[in-house]
Amino acid sequence: MKVRIKFSKYGEMKYIGHLDVMRYFQKAMRRARIDIAYSEGMSPHMIMSFASPLGVGLTSSGEYMDIEVRTPLSSEEMCSRLNAVMTDGVTILDCRQVPQGKASNAMSLVAAADYEMSLNEARQGAVWPDWLEEFLSRESIQVLKKTKKGERMVDIRPLIYKYSINDRSLSVMVSAGSEENLRPEMILAACMEYKGRDYDPFAFRIHRKELYARTEGDGEKRFVSLNDLGTPIVI
Repeated sequence: MKVRIKFSKYGEMKYIGHLDVMRYFQKAMRRARIDIAYSEGMSPHMIMSFASPLGVGLTSSGEYMDIEVRTPLSSEEMCSRLNAVMTDGVTILDCRQVPQGKASNAMSLVAAADYEMSLNEARQGAVWPDWLEEFLSRESIQVLKKTKKGERMVDIRPLIYKYSINDRSLSVMVSAGSEENLRPEMILAACMEYKGRDYDPFAFRIHRKELYARTEGDGEKRFVSLNDLGTPIVI
């Protein structure tokens, strides 16, 4: 059975990189007595994959991983067992069955993400960019994107699907995944550059709220959360 696990990541755990998070969950599966399936071959490993690794320093309430289990457990039982062995800063939010096959892998399905960015009030001298509305309402936002192949100018405005601005926070839905991935830090950096100011990555808090897959719908971009693609497990 293929199971999708949704979890949150807060506190000091935001400083733990993806590889360490993966190792942490491998140990947690053993402690929770989850009968997870292993790959075949000379070097078997747990069948486990993550939807979209979270950047260091970011918190989240919408992280996902897919696992294969040999002995099914109910959603309630699996969440209970895993939460009993979780460290501070990580909470299992849901466990759902998803269809078998590579086409249903969370990693390949990710097409959009919700983020909330706010001012880190603990950072002295940090200033909230009051010109965000002016900046985001532009038809084109050109930024210099660095890749392994070099540098090039790209327009990130089409990758920002929607946004809302409050007194001290910016919420955005942006393109995510392997094809077109827009990091929220790039939006803030471009905003500060727009007014000739330096971007201080420690001046802002960034929280990922949800990850989405794309669905069919009259030629428009329609999305569904990765969690909603699964069904509760009842044993």
